[in-house]
Amino acid sequence: MSSERPAGTTRALVRLGRFAAGDALPALRRGVAWVRGTADELAIRMLGRDFEERLRRVPLQVAHDGIDPFGLHLDTAKYACAVAAFLHRIYFRTEVSGIERVPPGAVLLVANHSGQLPLDAVVIGASLFLDAEPPRLVRSMVEKWAQGLPFVSTFFQRVGQVVGVPDNARLLLAQGEALLVFPEGARGIAKPFRERYQMTEFGLGFMRLAMETHTPIVPIAVVGGEEQYVNVGNIEPLARLLGMPVFPVVPQWFLPGGQLPLPTKYRLYFGEPLRFEGDPDDEDAAIAEKVALVKAAIDRMLRRGLATRRGVFW
Repeated sequence: MSSERPAGTTRALVRLGRFAAGDALPALRRGVAWVRGTADELAIRMLGRDFEERLRRVPLQVAHDGIDPFGLHLDTAKYACAVAAFLHRIYFRTEVSGIERVPPGAVLLVANHSGQLPLDAVVIGASLFLDAEPPRLVRSMVEKWAQGLPFVSTFFQRVGQVVGVPDNARLLLAQGEALLVFPEGARGIAKPFRERYQMTEFGLGFMRLAMETHTPIVPIAVVGGEEQYVNVGNIEPLARLLGMPVFPVVPQWFLPGGQLPLPTKYRLYFGEPLRFEGDPDDEDAAIAEKVALVKAAIDRMLRRGLATRRGVFW
């Protein structure tokens, strides 16, 4: 059998190649440019015309390619900020109180955790960038198990979030960063609905870090996240099988459009900075006493916020 192509086939391939070189590729490039331009315009509308100016005021150690030592990619972060701004300003209609209490320089932001997905972290980050003066870029400590999820670890890295290990935290605080910590971890985010606004046990690591680095702690109470997804239970065997800390049962996820969070109204309350002295290597019982003070400050703000809100959605 001959391996030569018929003359008609050869001519067709030549025409196809010419089309790709002369028409298709430029058209594809124009399409990509249009999509990028549209995305940029939408980002500007969500973030405001002063976004670039606010970004320039945030101290970042980025290389010429726009990437910092922890993998933060400025272009990716810009589009992520636009989504965060939409959630913060339009979808959740967040009310913010006391943000002026966040001191300049290195700070640990410690908040209650809830909502099945870490949208509370997104809203806090958006608030510190869009509402605070000067604007702050918040770094969140991400659970180590999340780094094994496909695409998730890369995305978290590109938007400036880091794996929650002490060495990363020390480096960020040494750079004067604002570090967001949820001491409840996965226990808090996956609470069943019947336990809403009942904080679970706090870890001790953030307090040891604050004492070691002489970093102030700003307690934050988040009201509104508990109702965005109604969790009725946890399938522990499936969680173990998938290597996840929990596998929540959220009925609304099985409804059309139920994958979106309910548009609850978020309220953020920033407390007065707390400073702690002492030996960071002290016994757990001594550290736990200090942690209890932070937890109590958050709980007081939660109770006040719940008592004064008119409803879940307004």
